[in-house]
Amino acid sequence: MARGHQKAQSQAKNQEKQKALKSKQGHSANEQKKAAAKALTFQCPVCRGLMPDPKTFKQHFENKHPSSPMPEEIKDA
Repeated sequence: MARGHQKAQSQAKNQEKQKALKSKQGHSANEQKKAAAKALTFQCPVCRGLMPDPKTFKQHFENKHPSSPMPEEIKDA
């Protein structure tokens, strides 16, 4: 009976250790995805693609949608 108790203690201790290691590692994949999504602020009106800055947005628009009228917000970029 002492063995079962010892095993449960060992498992609980290991769980705490794993939790501590995980918190030291930093961001989870989910948090990284959320942060990346926040950085993508420009949305293409044609294909709904997301871009991080106006320069990238303009390049995307020129390459992917050359026959569509360019949005006003990226004409100057």
